[in-house]
Amino acid sequence: MQPTRTTHKVALALLVTALALATPPAAAAADPIDPTAALAEGAEVVPGEALVRFRGSPQERLVELEPGVSLDEGLNELRSDPRVRWANPNAIARASWIPRDPGTSGTRGGWQEDQWNFLAPPPVGIPCTGAAPCGVNAPRAWGLLRKAGRPLGRRADGRRGPIVAIIDTGVAYRNKGRRFRRSPDLAAGAFVRGRDFVDGDRIPLDRNGHGTHVASTVFEQTDNRKAVTGLASGLRMMPVRVLGRNGSGGAANVARGIRWAARHHARVINLSLEFSPSFGGCAGLRAVCDAITFARRRGALVVGAAGNDGASSAQMPAKAAFGVASGTIRGCLSDFSSRGKGVDITAPGGGPDSGPAAGSHCRPFAPGPSIVQLTLPLNTPFTGNYRRFRYPLYEGTSMSAPHVSAAAGLVLASGVLDRRPTPGQLGARLKCTARPVADPASAALYGAGLLDLAAAVDPASSCPT
Repeated sequence: MQPTRTTHKVALALLVTALALATPPAAAAADPIDPTAALAEGAEVVPGEALVRFRGSPQERLVELEPGVSLDEGLNELRSDPRVRWANPNAIARASWIPRDPGTSGTRGGWQEDQWNFLAPPPVGIPCTGAAPCGVNAPRAWGLLRKAGRPLGRRADGRRGPIVAIIDTGVAYRNKGRRFRRSPDLAAGAFVRGRDFVDGDRIPLDRNGHGTHVASTVFEQTDNRKAVTGLASGLRMMPVRVLGRNGSGGAANVARGIRWAARHHARVINLSLEFSPSFGGCAGLRAVCDAITFARRRGALVVGAAGNDGASSAQMPAKAAFGVASGTIRGCLSDFSSRGKGVDITAPGGGPDSGPAAGSHCRPFAPGPSIVQLTLPLNTPFTGNYRRFRYPLYEGTSMSAPHVSAAAGLVLASGVLDRRPTPGQLGARLKCTARPVADPASAALYGAGLLDLAAAVDPASSCPT
Protein backbone atom coordinates (compact mmCIF):
# COMPACT_ATOMS: atom_id res chain seq x y z
CA MET A 1 0.00 0.00 0.00
CA GLN A 2 1.29 3.48 -0.95
CA PRO A 3 -0.84 6.10 0.83
CA THR A 4 1.13 9.08 -0.54
CA ARG A 5 0.66 7.99 -4.12
CA THR A 6 -3.02 7.19 -3.56
CA THR A 7 -3.58 10.58 -2.03
CA HIS A 8 -1.86 12.11 -5.04
CA LYS A 9 -4.14 10.24 -7.45
CA VAL A 10 -7.29 11.38 -5.67
CA ALA A 11 -6.12 14.98 -5.47
CA LEU A 12 -5.13 14.93 -9.13
CA ALA A 13 -8.52 13.55 -10.19
CA LEU A 14 -10.34 16.27 -8.27
CA LEU A 15 -8.12 18.94 -9.79
CA VAL A 16 -8.64 17.68 -13.30
CA THR A 17 -12.39 17.52 -12.78
CA ALA A 18 -12.52 21.05 -11.44
CA LEU A 19 -10.37 22.65 -14.13
CA ALA A 20 -11.22 20.75 -17.30
CA LEU A 21 -14.01 22.25 -19.36
CA ALA A 22 -16.70 20.08 -20.97
CA THR A 23 -15.47 18.92 -24.36
CA PRO A 24 -17.12 16.43 -26.73
CA PRO A 25 -15.29 13.07 -26.68
CA ALA A 26 -14.59 13.22 -30.40
CA ALA A 27 -12.75 16.52 -30.03
CA ALA A 28 -10.79 15.18 -27.08
CA ALA A 29 -9.59 12.20 -29.09
CA ALA A 30 -8.41 14.40 -31.97
CA ASP A 31 -5.42 15.90 -30.10
CA PRO A 32 -2.43 13.65 -29.46
CA ILE A 33 -1.08 13.58 -25.93
CA ASP A 34 2.52 14.72 -25.39
CA PRO A 35 4.49 11.46 -25.66
CA THR A 36 7.47 12.62 -23.57
CA ALA A 37 7.76 10.17 -20.71
CA ALA A 38 10.90 11.27 -18.85
CA LEU A 39 12.96 14.36 -18.22
CA ALA A 40 16.21 14.76 -20.08
CA GLU A 41 19.27 14.27 -17.92
CA GLY A 42 20.39 17.58 -16.39
CA ALA A 43 17.13 19.41 -17.15
CA GLU A 44 16.53 22.30 -14.74
CA VAL A 45 12.94 22.33 -13.45
CA VAL A 46 10.91 23.53 -10.46
CA PRO A 47 10.44 20.44 -8.26
CA GLY A 48 6.87 19.22 -7.73
CA GLU A 49 5.27 21.45 -10.35
CA ALA A 50 3.85 20.79 -13.81
CA LEU A 51 2.31 22.97 -16.50
CA VAL A 52 -0.87 21.32 -17.79
CA ARG A 53 -3.12 22.22 -20.72
CA PHE A 54 -6.58 20.69 -20.35
CA ARG A 55 -8.69 20.01 -23.39
CA GLY A 56 -11.00 22.94 -24.08
CA SER A 57 -9.07 25.23 -21.73
CA PRO A 58 -7.80 28.48 -23.31
CA GLN A 59 -4.39 28.22 -21.61
CA GLU A 60 -2.22 26.02 -19.42
CA ARG A 61 -2.54 25.74 -15.61
CA LEU A 62 0.13 25.28 -12.96
CA VAL A 63 -0.40 22.01 -11.07
CA GLU A 64 1.31 21.22 -7.77
CA LEU A 65 2.00 17.51 -7.35
CA GLU A 66 1.43 15.72 -4.08
CA PRO A 67 4.48 15.38 -1.78
CA GLY A 68 6.47 12.20 -2.31
CA VAL A 69 5.51 11.81 -5.96
CA SER A 70 8.39 12.23 -8.40
CA LEU A 71 8.02 14.64 -11.27
CA ASP A 72 8.36 11.86 -13.84
CA GLU A 73 5.59 9.87 -12.14
CA GLY A 74 3.32 12.89 -11.94
CA LEU A 75 3.87 13.82 -15.58
CA ASN A 76 3.22 10.29 -16.77
CA GLU A 77 -0.03 10.12 -14.79
CA LEU A 78 -1.20 13.47 -16.11
CA ARG A 79 -0.44 12.48 -19.70
CA SER A 80 -2.41 9.27 -19.32
CA ASP A 81 -5.59 11.18 -18.45
CA PRO A 82 -7.79 11.66 -21.58
CA ARG A 83 -8.80 15.14 -20.38
CA VAL A 84 -5.17 16.40 -20.54
CA ARG A 85 -3.91 17.75 -23.86
CA TRP A 86 -0.30 18.04 -22.70
CA ALA A 87 1.77 18.17 -19.51
CA ASN A 88 5.27 19.57 -19.16
CA PRO A 89 7.64 20.27 -16.28
CA ASN A 90 7.86 23.84 -15.05
CA ALA A 91 11.27 24.37 -16.64
CA ILE A 92 13.66 26.97 -15.21
CA ALA A 93 14.79 29.73 -17.56
CA ARG A 94 18.03 31.60 -17.00
CA ALA A 95 19.08 34.89 -18.50
CA SER A 96 21.51 34.51 -21.38
CA TRP A 97 24.26 36.76 -20.13
CA ILE A 98 25.89 38.79 -22.87
CA PRO A 99 28.39 41.47 -21.77
CA ARG A 100 27.48 45.06 -22.57
CA ASP A 101 30.96 46.12 -23.70
CA PRO A 102 30.53 48.33 -26.80
CA GLY A 103 33.56 47.34 -28.88
CA THR A 104 34.65 49.54 -31.76
CA SER A 105 31.06 50.22 -32.84
CA GLY A 106 30.15 51.95 -29.58
CA THR A 107 26.84 50.09 -29.31
CA ARG A 108 25.68 47.93 -26.41
CA GLY A 109 27.13 44.43 -26.87
CA GLY A 110 29.11 45.62 -29.89
CA TRP A 111 32.13 43.54 -28.85
CA GLN A 112 30.45 40.63 -30.67
CA GLU A 113 31.09 42.36 -33.98
CA ASP A 114 34.81 42.53 -33.22
CA GLN A 115 35.54 39.38 -31.23
CA TRP A 116 34.41 36.56 -33.49
CA ASN A 117 36.95 34.43 -31.66
CA PHE A 118 34.85 34.47 -28.46
CA LEU A 119 31.52 33.52 -30.07
CA ALA A 120 29.75 30.15 -30.18
CA PRO A 121 30.60 27.90 -33.13
CA PRO A 122 27.89 26.06 -35.07
CA PRO A 123 27.06 22.50 -33.98
CA VAL A 124 29.70 19.88 -34.70
CA GLY A 125 29.30 18.66 -38.28
CA ILE A 126 28.22 22.06 -39.60
CA PRO A 127 31.11 23.99 -41.19
CA CYS A 128 32.23 27.28 -39.69
CA THR A 129 31.89 30.34 -41.92
CA GLY A 130 32.32 34.08 -41.70
CA ALA A 131 28.72 34.29 -40.50
CA ALA A 132 29.04 31.29 -38.16
CA PRO A 133 32.59 31.61 -36.82
CA CYS A 134 34.69 28.98 -35.10
CA GLY A 135 34.91 30.82 -31.79
CA VAL A 136 35.63 29.29 -28.38
CA ASN A 137 32.02 29.66 -27.09
CA ALA A 138 32.81 32.11 -24.31
CA PRO A 139 29.19 33.20 -23.59
CA ARG A 140 28.16 29.67 -22.66
CA ALA A 141 31.31 29.20 -20.62
CA TRP A 142 30.61 32.43 -18.73
CA GLY A 143 27.07 31.22 -18.03
CA LEU A 144 28.30 27.88 -16.70
CA LEU A 145 30.81 29.61 -14.44
CA ARG A 146 28.18 32.00 -13.10
CA LYS A 147 25.88 29.06 -12.40
CA ALA A 148 28.72 27.37 -10.48
CA GLY A 149 29.32 30.51 -8.42
CA ARG A 150 32.69 31.16 -10.12
CA PRO A 151 31.94 34.14 -12.42
CA LEU A 152 34.74 34.82 -14.90
CA GLY A 153 37.08 32.64 -12.88
CA ARG A 154 36.58 34.12 -9.42
CA ARG A 155 36.50 31.84 -6.40
CA ALA A 156 33.31 30.92 -4.57
CA ASP A 157 34.11 33.55 -1.92
CA GLY A 158 34.36 36.27 -4.57
CA ARG A 159 38.14 36.56 -4.53
CA ARG A 160 40.10 36.32 -7.75
CA GLY A 161 41.08 32.94 -9.09
CA PRO A 162 44.39 31.30 -10.06
CA ILE A 163 47.44 33.24 -11.28
CA VAL A 164 48.22 33.35 -15.00
CA ALA A 165 51.69 34.68 -15.83
CA ILE A 166 52.10 36.68 -19.06
CA ILE A 167 55.78 36.38 -20.04
CA ASP A 168 56.16 38.88 -22.83
CA THR A 169 57.02 42.53 -23.57
CA GLY A 170 55.43 43.60 -20.29
CA VAL A 171 51.90 44.82 -19.65
CA ALA A 172 50.38 48.31 -19.34
CA TYR A 173 49.15 47.41 -15.86
CA ARG A 174 49.84 50.59 -13.85
CA ASN A 175 50.46 54.31 -14.11
CA LYS A 176 54.00 55.60 -13.73
CA GLY A 177 54.96 59.24 -13.98
CA ARG A 178 53.78 61.16 -17.03
CA ARG A 179 54.76 58.58 -19.63
CA PHE A 180 52.99 55.39 -18.58
CA ARG A 181 49.29 54.76 -18.11
CA ARG A 182 47.43 51.62 -17.21
CA SER A 183 45.19 50.31 -19.99
CA PRO A 184 41.74 51.71 -19.16
CA ASP A 185 40.13 48.26 -19.53
CA LEU A 186 42.47 46.34 -17.22
CA ALA A 187 41.31 46.29 -13.60
CA ALA A 188 43.94 47.48 -11.14
CA GLY A 189 42.96 44.71 -8.72
CA ALA A 190 43.78 41.94 -11.18
CA PHE A 191 47.56 42.12 -10.81
CA VAL A 192 50.02 40.37 -8.55
CA ARG A 193 53.68 41.33 -8.26
CA GLY A 194 55.63 40.98 -11.48
CA ARG A 195 59.21 41.27 -12.66
CA ASP A 196 61.13 43.05 -15.43
CA PHE A 197 64.14 40.99 -16.60
CA VAL A 198 65.00 43.49 -19.36
CA ASP A 199 65.53 46.53 -17.13
CA GLY A 200 66.15 44.50 -14.00
CA ASP A 201 63.43 45.99 -11.80
CA ARG A 202 60.00 45.16 -10.38
CA ILE A 203 57.88 47.22 -12.79
CA PRO A 204 57.39 45.24 -16.04
CA LEU A 205 55.65 47.96 -18.06
CA ASP A 206 54.98 47.43 -21.77
CA ARG A 207 56.91 49.51 -24.29
CA ASN A 208 55.72 47.57 -27.33
CA GLY A 209 51.99 46.69 -27.13
CA HIS A 210 52.30 42.97 -27.83
CA GLY A 211 52.26 41.93 -24.18
CA THR A 212 49.27 44.12 -23.34
CA HIS A 213 47.33 42.66 -26.28
CA VAL A 214 48.14 39.11 -25.13
CA ALA A 215 47.21 39.93 -21.53
CA SER A 216 43.96 41.60 -22.62
CA THR A 217 42.71 38.41 -24.32
CA VAL A 218 42.68 36.90 -20.85
CA PHE A 219 42.12 39.85 -18.52
CA GLU A 220 40.37 42.72 -20.30
CA GLN A 221 37.36 43.59 -18.17
CA THR A 222 34.01 42.07 -19.10
CA ASP A 223 30.60 43.74 -18.84
CA ASN A 224 31.95 47.10 -17.65
CA ARG A 225 30.60 48.96 -20.70
CA LYS A 226 34.11 49.77 -21.92
CA ALA A 227 36.04 48.66 -24.99
CA VAL A 228 35.88 44.91 -25.74
CA THR A 229 36.00 41.87 -23.45
CA GLY A 230 38.45 39.36 -21.99
CA LEU A 231 37.89 35.66 -21.47
CA ALA A 232 38.82 35.35 -17.81
CA SER A 233 38.90 38.72 -16.07
CA GLY A 234 38.23 37.10 -12.69
CA LEU A 235 41.68 35.50 -12.61
CA ARG A 236 44.92 37.09 -11.35
CA MET A 237 47.63 38.30 -13.71
CA MET A 238 51.39 38.19 -13.20
CA PRO A 239 53.21 40.44 -15.70
CA VAL A 240 56.78 39.32 -16.49
CA ARG A 241 58.87 41.26 -19.00
CA VAL A 242 61.50 39.30 -20.94
CA LEU A 243 61.23 41.01 -24.37
CA GLY A 244 62.33 44.57 -25.12
CA ARG A 245 60.56 47.38 -26.92
CA ASN A 246 61.40 45.80 -30.30
CA GLY A 247 59.65 42.58 -29.27
CA SER A 248 62.76 40.42 -28.92
CA GLY A 249 64.83 39.04 -26.07
CA GLY A 250 67.40 36.38 -25.18
CA ALA A 251 66.78 32.83 -24.04
CA ALA A 252 68.44 33.65 -20.72
CA ASN A 253 65.70 36.12 -19.80
CA VAL A 254 62.96 33.82 -21.07
CA ALA A 255 64.22 31.03 -18.84
CA ARG A 256 64.58 33.35 -15.85
CA GLY A 257 61.05 34.63 -16.37
CA ILE A 258 59.57 31.12 -16.46
CA ARG A 259 61.36 30.10 -13.28
CA TRP A 260 60.39 33.31 -11.49
CA ALA A 261 56.73 32.88 -12.37
CA ALA A 262 56.73 29.27 -11.22
CA ARG A 263 58.40 30.17 -7.92
CA HIS A 264 55.78 32.85 -7.30
CA HIS A 265 52.81 30.49 -7.63
CA ALA A 266 51.69 30.95 -11.24
CA ARG A 267 49.39 28.04 -12.17
CA VAL A 268 49.46 28.87 -15.89
CA ILE A 269 52.40 30.46 -17.77
CA ASN A 270 51.76 32.00 -21.19
CA LEU A 271 54.63 32.16 -23.70
CA SER A 272 53.46 34.08 -26.77
CA LEU A 273 56.99 34.02 -28.21
CA GLU A 274 58.99 31.81 -30.52
CA PHE A 275 62.54 30.92 -31.50
CA SER A 276 63.53 30.40 -35.12
CA PRO A 277 62.73 26.98 -36.66
CA SER A 278 66.44 26.17 -36.73
CA PHE A 279 66.08 25.43 -33.00
CA GLY A 280 64.30 22.16 -33.54
CA GLY A 281 64.32 21.02 -29.93
CA CYS A 282 65.92 21.42 -26.55
CA ALA A 283 69.50 20.78 -27.66
CA GLY A 284 70.21 24.45 -28.29
CA LEU A 285 67.73 25.81 -25.75
CA ARG A 286 68.54 23.80 -22.67
CA ALA A 287 67.99 26.71 -20.25
CA VAL A 288 64.46 27.31 -21.55
CA CYS A 289 63.56 23.61 -21.56
CA ASP A 290 64.91 23.13 -18.06
CA ALA A 291 62.86 26.13 -16.92
CA ILE A 292 59.70 24.64 -18.46
CA THR A 293 60.40 21.34 -16.70
CA PHE A 294 60.93 23.23 -13.44
CA ALA A 295 57.61 25.05 -13.85
CA ARG A 296 55.78 21.83 -14.65
CA ARG A 297 57.17 20.19 -11.53
CA ARG A 298 55.94 23.18 -9.53
CA GLY A 299 52.43 22.55 -10.85
CA ALA A 300 52.23 25.13 -13.67
CA LEU A 301 50.92 24.45 -17.17
CA VAL A 302 53.24 26.22 -19.63
CA VAL A 303 51.38 27.28 -22.79
CA GLY A 304 53.44 28.14 -25.87
CA ALA A 305 52.67 29.70 -29.25
CA ALA A 306 53.45 27.17 -32.02
CA GLY A 307 55.12 29.83 -34.17
CA ASN A 308 54.35 31.81 -37.29
CA ASP A 309 56.79 30.32 -39.81
CA GLY A 310 54.33 27.81 -41.23
CA ALA A 311 56.67 25.00 -40.22
CA SER A 312 55.63 21.34 -40.30
CA SER A 313 56.08 21.08 -36.53
CA ALA A 314 55.68 23.44 -33.61
CA GLN A 315 58.57 25.80 -33.00
CA MET A 316 60.35 26.19 -29.70
CA PRO A 317 59.46 26.67 -26.91
CA ALA A 318 55.96 25.39 -27.75
CA LYS A 319 57.35 21.98 -28.68
CA ALA A 320 58.55 21.59 -25.09
CA ALA A 321 55.35 23.07 -23.62
CA PHE A 322 51.61 22.88 -24.39
CA GLY A 323 51.75 23.97 -28.02
CA VAL A 324 49.02 26.08 -29.61
CA ALA A 325 48.51 26.56 -33.35
CA SER A 326 46.50 29.40 -34.87
CA GLY A 327 43.02 28.99 -36.35
CA THR A 328 40.90 31.24 -38.55
CA ILE A 329 37.26 32.27 -38.44
CA ARG A 330 36.43 29.22 -40.60
CA GLY A 331 38.15 26.77 -38.26
CA CYS A 332 41.09 26.30 -40.60
CA LEU A 333 44.77 26.62 -39.72
CA SER A 334 46.03 30.13 -40.38
CA ASP A 335 48.33 30.23 -43.39
CA PHE A 336 51.27 31.40 -41.26
CA SER A 337 50.80 28.93 -38.39
CA SER A 338 53.27 26.17 -37.69
CA ARG A 339 51.44 22.90 -37.25
CA GLY A 340 51.68 19.15 -36.75
CA LYS A 341 54.12 17.55 -34.32
CA GLY A 342 54.34 19.43 -31.04
CA VAL A 343 50.91 21.07 -31.45
CA ASP A 344 48.51 20.09 -28.67
CA ILE A 345 45.51 22.22 -29.67
CA THR A 346 44.43 24.99 -32.05
CA ALA A 347 42.85 28.27 -30.96
CA PRO A 348 41.81 31.48 -32.74
CA GLY A 349 44.69 33.53 -34.09
CA GLY A 350 43.06 35.10 -37.14
CA GLY A 351 44.25 35.80 -40.63
CA PRO A 352 43.82 33.93 -43.91
CA ASP A 353 43.18 30.20 -44.28
CA SER A 354 46.03 27.83 -44.97
CA GLY A 355 46.40 25.88 -48.17
CA PRO A 356 44.66 22.64 -49.25
CA ALA A 357 46.78 20.41 -47.01
CA ALA A 358 45.03 21.91 -43.96
CA GLY A 359 41.72 20.36 -45.00
CA SER A 360 38.87 20.48 -47.46
CA HIS A 361 37.00 22.91 -45.17
CA CYS A 362 39.64 25.59 -45.76
CA ARG A 363 39.40 28.34 -48.36
CA PRO A 364 43.08 28.57 -49.27
CA PHE A 365 44.43 32.04 -48.49
CA ALA A 366 40.95 33.56 -48.22
CA PRO A 367 41.27 36.54 -45.85
CA GLY A 368 39.89 36.44 -42.34
CA PRO A 369 39.59 38.92 -39.46
CA SER A 370 42.29 39.50 -36.88
CA ILE A 371 42.12 39.35 -33.08
CA VAL A 372 40.86 42.57 -31.49
CA GLN A 373 41.93 43.71 -28.00
CA LEU A 374 42.68 47.13 -26.54
CA THR A 375 46.42 47.83 -26.41
CA LEU A 376 49.12 50.35 -27.25
CA PRO A 377 49.29 51.49 -30.88
CA LEU A 378 51.75 49.72 -33.18
CA ASN A 379 54.02 52.80 -33.43
CA THR A 380 54.47 52.95 -29.65
CA PRO A 381 58.11 51.72 -29.66
CA PHE A 382 59.05 54.69 -31.84
CA THR A 383 56.98 57.42 -30.18
CA GLY A 384 57.76 56.60 -26.55
CA ASN A 385 54.13 57.50 -25.69
CA TYR A 386 52.69 54.84 -23.42
CA ARG A 387 49.46 56.65 -22.56
CA ARG A 388 47.30 56.01 -25.62
CA PHE A 389 45.39 52.84 -26.42
CA ARG A 390 43.86 51.65 -29.66
CA TYR A 391 42.71 48.50 -31.50
CA PRO A 392 45.69 47.61 -33.75
CA LEU A 393 45.24 44.52 -35.90
CA TYR A 394 47.11 41.55 -34.47
CA GLU A 395 47.12 38.00 -35.77
CA GLY A 396 49.36 35.05 -35.01
CA THR A 397 49.98 32.13 -32.71
CA SER A 398 50.86 34.75 -30.08
CA MET A 399 47.15 35.56 -30.06
CA SER A 400 46.13 31.88 -29.98
CA ALA A 401 48.14 30.99 -26.87
CA PRO A 402 46.31 33.32 -24.41
CA HIS A 403 42.96 31.81 -25.40
CA VAL A 404 44.30 28.50 -24.12
CA SER A 405 45.91 30.07 -21.05
CA ALA A 406 42.58 31.69 -20.18
CA ALA A 407 40.80 28.36 -20.67
CA ALA A 408 43.31 26.59 -18.41
CA GLY A 409 42.83 29.20 -15.69
CA LEU A 410 39.04 28.92 -15.92
CA VAL A 411 39.16 25.12 -15.75
CA LEU A 412 41.21 25.45 -12.56
CA ALA A 413 38.73 27.97 -11.17
CA SER A 414 35.65 25.97 -12.19
CA GLY A 415 36.39 22.97 -9.99
CA VAL A 416 35.59 20.42 -12.73
CA LEU A 417 38.89 18.67 -11.99
CA ASP A 418 40.47 17.53 -8.76
CA ARG A 419 41.23 20.23 -6.23
CA ARG A 420 44.79 20.65 -7.50
CA PRO A 421 45.16 18.93 -10.88
CA THR A 422 48.57 18.34 -12.38
CA PRO A 423 49.61 20.23 -15.53
CA GLY A 424 49.14 16.96 -17.43
CA GLN A 425 45.57 16.58 -16.20
CA LEU A 426 44.79 20.19 -17.02
CA GLY A 427 46.16 19.89 -20.54
CA ALA A 428 44.31 16.61 -21.03
CA ARG A 429 41.04 18.32 -20.09
CA LEU A 430 41.52 20.99 -22.75
CA LYS A 431 42.39 18.37 -25.36
CA CYS A 432 39.61 15.90 -24.65
CA THR A 433 36.94 18.63 -24.81
CA ALA A 434 38.28 20.15 -28.05
CA ARG A 435 36.01 20.51 -31.07
CA PRO A 436 36.83 18.02 -33.85
CA VAL A 437 38.42 19.38 -36.99
CA ALA A 438 35.97 19.52 -39.91
CA ASP A 439 38.19 17.42 -42.18
CA PRO A 440 39.43 14.30 -40.33
CA ALA A 441 42.10 13.72 -42.97
CA SER A 442 43.99 16.82 -41.79
CA ALA A 443 43.18 16.56 -38.08
CA ALA A 444 46.74 15.59 -37.05
CA LEU A 445 47.97 19.05 -38.02
CA TYR A 446 45.68 20.69 -35.43
CA GLY A 447 46.62 18.69 -32.34
CA ALA A 448 43.53 17.56 -30.43
CA GLY A 449 41.27 19.94 -32.37
CA LEU A 450 39.85 23.42 -31.81
CA LEU A 451 39.65 24.90 -28.32
CA ASP A 452 36.12 24.72 -26.85
CA LEU A 453 36.07 26.81 -23.68
CA ALA A 454 32.47 25.99 -22.79
CA ALA A 455 33.03 22.24 -23.02
CA ALA A 456 36.21 22.54 -20.96
CA VAL A 457 34.43 24.14 -17.96
CA ASP A 458 31.20 22.15 -18.29
CA PRO A 459 30.87 19.51 -15.53
CA ALA A 460 28.78 17.45 -17.95
CA SER A 461 31.70 17.05 -20.34
CA SER A 462 33.10 13.60 -19.69
CA CYS A 463 36.72 12.76 -20.32
CA PRO A 464 38.62 9.51 -19.80
CA THR A 465 40.57 9.38 -16.56
